[in-house]
Amino acid sequence: MKSGRVIAYYGNGRGKTSSALGYALAEAGKGDTAIIISFLKQKDNDVSEFMKRLEPEIRVFRFQKSEKIYDDLTEEERMEENGNMMNGLNYARKTLANGDCSVLVLDEILGLLDREIISMDEMKILLDRREPETDLILTGRVLHDELLPYIDEAFEISVTKS
Repeated sequence: MKSGRVIAYYGNGRGKTSSALGYALAEAGKGDTAIIISFLKQKDNDVSEFMKRLEPEIRVFRFQKSEKIYDDLTEEERMEENGNMMNGLNYARKTLANGDCSVLVLDEILGLLDREIISMDEMKILLDRREPETDLILTGRVLHDELLPYIDEAFEISVTKS
């Protein structure tokens, strides 16, 4: 039985999601299954259609309904999307508790902490629910020091030239 890891890709640079997807693809290539849950991203039908080609080894879920970026939403729209993202978080909890996949990518989940959509305690409870053999990948801009005890590997993605 393999021992799972918690990996974080964070920072202000581009490529956090791509790194997480690459990890999921590599593991799927070895016969594992991956679930990707995206947070704080607008609905993108083109990407969703492409990702469906990777099923059943890789399944992607976006619970947000808006086609706009979260930060561009009105307060009312944000409240609605917060509820949608909580549905995504609940699905992540269920997935972790049931061991439904070998790799679970929670794309931009660290941003939920930054925007206070979830609390640090909620994040820690989520991390504690991981089955020991499940790889859990977290992405976002900021990796809070309080999460470091839960993280096995952290990769800071930064811009050195733009």
